[in-house]
Amino acid sequence: MNTGSGDNDRITELITAAKDGDEAAFEAIYRHTVGTLFRLAYGLLLDEQDAEEVVQDSFAYAFQNLEKFDPERSAFKTWLYTITISRCRNKRRRKRLPTIRFGEIEEWFANTEHSPEKTLEKAGIRETVLEALKQLSPKLREAIVLRYFEGLTYPEIGDVLNCSQKTASSRVRLAHEALYKTLETQREAFLEGAWHYE
Repeated sequence: MNTGSGDNDRITELITAAKDGDEAAFEAIYRHTVGTLFRLAYGLLLDEQDAEEVVQDSFAYAFQNLEKFDPERSAFKTWLYTITISRCRNKRRRKRLPTIRFGEIEEWFANTEHSPEKTLEKAGIRETVLEALKQLSPKLREAIVLRYFEGLTYPEIGDVLNCSQKTASSRVRLAHEALYKTLETQREAFLEGAWHYE
C-alpha cells in the first residue's frame, strides 16, 4: 500500500471522520485498503479463504480500536499491516494450512502492472515459487512478502514486524537464500527478473 502525500492526507481525513462515527468514512477506508491487506494475508497464508477471514477479522479489530491508532507512533498502513500479520500468525497456530489450490489463484498480487505475480507467471515459475514460499519459515515469509509483494522498505518492515532494520534485512536475505536453494532448477529464470525489485 504505497501511498503518496495526497493519499495520506485523504486517509487522515477519513480516519478523523470515522472516529466521529461517519459510516461512509469506514467504508472508504475499507475500499482503499482491502486489496493490499488481502495480498499480504494471502502471501503469508497461501490460502484464499483463510486470507479473506483474516482480512475481515483485521478490519473488525481496526475499526473497533480506531481510537488506539496514533499517527505519531506509526503510519496507518504500518498499523494495519501489524494487525493483519498478528492475525495471520494466529490463523497458522490454529490450523494446519492446506495445500495451495493453484487453480483458484487468478488475480493474485495483480494490483500493479509490474506485480511479482505477473512477473512469475511470465517466467513460467509461479507455481514453483508458490511452493517454495510455502516452505519458508513464517518469519522469513513475512519479511519477503512485505518487501517484494507490498514494496515496503527495510525500516518499514522493521516497524511492522517489531524488529530492527538490520533484522528485517537479514530475514529478507535468508529468505532469498532459501528460495534460491529450493528453486535451483529454475535459477536462471529466477535471476532474470523475478525478484529484481530493489
